[in-house]
Order: sequence, then C-alpha cells, then structure tokens
Amino acid sequence: MLSGCQWTGLNSLPLPGAKGHGPGSFHVTIEMPDVTTITPNSPVMVRDVEVGSITAITTQDWHAKVTVTLDPGTALPANATAKIGQTSLLGATHIELTAPPDPQGRLTEGSVIPLRRAGDYPTTEQTLAALSLVLNDGGLGNLQTIVSEANKALAGHQDSIGKVIDQMNSLLGELNSQRDDITSTLDGLDRFSTAAAKDNDTIGKALTAIAPAVDVLNQQRGNLTTALDALTRFGAAGTALVQQTRGDLSKNLAGLVPLLQKIAEAGDDLVDNVHQLATFPFPPVAVRNGIRGDYMNLWAEADLTLPRLQQGLLFGTPYAAPTPAPPPGGQR
Repeated sequence: MLSGCQWTGLNSLPLPGAKGHGPGSFHVTIEMPDVTTITPNSPVMVRDVEVGSITAITTQDWHAKVTVTLDPGTALPANATAKIGQTSLLGATHIELTAPPDPQGRLTEGSVIPLRRAGDYPTTEQTLAALSLVLNDGGLGNLQTIVSEANKALAGHQDSIGKVIDQMNSLLGELNSQRDDITSTLDGLDRFSTAAAKDNDTIGKALTAIAPAVDVLNQQRGNLTTALDALTRFGAAGTALVQQTRGDLSKNLAGLVPLLQKIAEAGDDLVDNVHQLATFPFPPVAVRNGIRGDYMNLWAEADLTLPRLQQGLLFGTPYAAPTPAPPPGGQR
C-alpha cells in the first residue's frame, strides 16, 4: 500500500481553506511554456479574485502541464487564456485566467487550455533588467543630444514655427468643420467601390473592348493633331473676321430693329391671316360658301357700256376714253 503513494513534501497536500476544494469544484489542465516560480497550492485568480488553486505540476513534451481546481461558481469560456503573474513584489506568483473578446463555450471538468493560449506576465526582475538595459546601454543616453540638436535647429526660428503651428491649427480646424462632408465623401467612395467591385467583369470586358479603339486613336493621332490645329486656325480666322465686321454687323442688327418691331406689331394679324394663303386669291369664306364640289357659285354684275369698257378694259390703248379736261384752277 505504501508503494502506491508518492510524497513530494507539504505542497503536495491541499492547504486548509484553499479555494477550489469544496463540493462541486472541477479540474482544468493548463499547458504552460514555463512555470517560472509557481508551485502547487499557488492561487488561481479571475479579475484579481481568487477562485481556485494549483493541485499538480508535471512536464510533457518539453512544456509544463499544470492542473488547477476551481470553485463551482467559476464561469469562464472554453477559450479562456491563462498567464502567470506576480501577486506581490516579494515574488509570490499566481495564475490569472481571462475571458477573450470572443467567448466560446464554457470551462468544465477536464477542460484543457492549450499552449497557444497560455503564457506569463513580465516579472519584476525582467522589468528592472529591461530598464537597466535602457538606462545603461540603450538609446536613452542620446536623448540629451537629440534635445540639444533640436534646440539648435529651432533657435532663431520661433516666429516661423509659431506661424506654421497656427496655420496647422487653422488647417485642422477647417478639416474638423468639414468632417461630416469628408465622411459623406468617403461613404460615397465606399459605395462606389462596392458597386465597381460588383461590376468587375463588366469593367474588364469594357476595357478589353476599348483597347482596339485606343489603338485606332493612337494610329490617327497625327490626323487628329492636324485637325485640331486647323480648327485652331479656323477659330482665329473667325475671330478676326468677327472683329473686322463687328461694326457693320452692329449697324445691320440696329437696322433690323424697326423691321422686327413692325413684324411684332403685325404679329396677331399675320397669325390670323396665314390660313388665307392656302386659298389665295379667294378667301376661305368664299371657298367654303361659293365652291361646291366641281362647280362654283358666282354672282356678278357686268357693265358693258362703252364708257365703262373704254375706262376699264381698253385702258392704255388708243381706244381708251379721252382724258377729261382739267377743272378750273388746274385741279381735277
């Protein structure tokens, strides 16, 4: 019976009052890259509250395997992380369990926190050693040189630097005042990029199809240049012509003003009488009332007396009516 037991000192026995040994407690295994100074019965904490203790520390595949027991009320996700930290500056250590930003599942009896989610916080010795390296052999000694050279560079240019800072403040103020517009522009660009991304295939086909057209334009570049040059000369000639005839053109336009005014005054009469052009020389009322199909009504009075014929029909011939004598006083 004695050969089946193992004694590794008092730390192999649970300490009275240690957390994680009451009814309902459960065990979790943590794979640690290095156990540093933790020992069995070291506390296990969550948010600086002790929730359990270490029951065993073993090794497996060149890393430590730490078994902890936790109180039954400990609620942690299955993807929780574990780190070894210092409880005090005197060297006491503990294991800190933390829930990640994306919790998944829950730690239960027999859960394992793998090596990739375990580690340790820097110890006091490591922090002091790093600080000593910075103070003695690091770049901190060059800080005085940097400050001195900066002072030399800024000496005598305080006013210019002040103006630059003021201008930078003005620029930042303008940018801040247009923050909503800039945000809207960026949102519009984002929507445009999304729409363009959806039409990648169409855009690609368009670019492929436009390549021959670009080649043709490239081949006709000389002709296009010649045409543009000729267009430039034409524009120059047209400008010179307009400048030379500007006076005559102004006079002609000024002369058109009275004519246009008369046309404007007679506008209503022109509109009202346009319809008579289709039936000239007969007015529409005569066509509507006088012409009935293939015949036309006509009422005429004929004066066939000789004086009327000589005055009208034979006017301008030797048979026309004699010119009457002027009345007394030379008027008629």
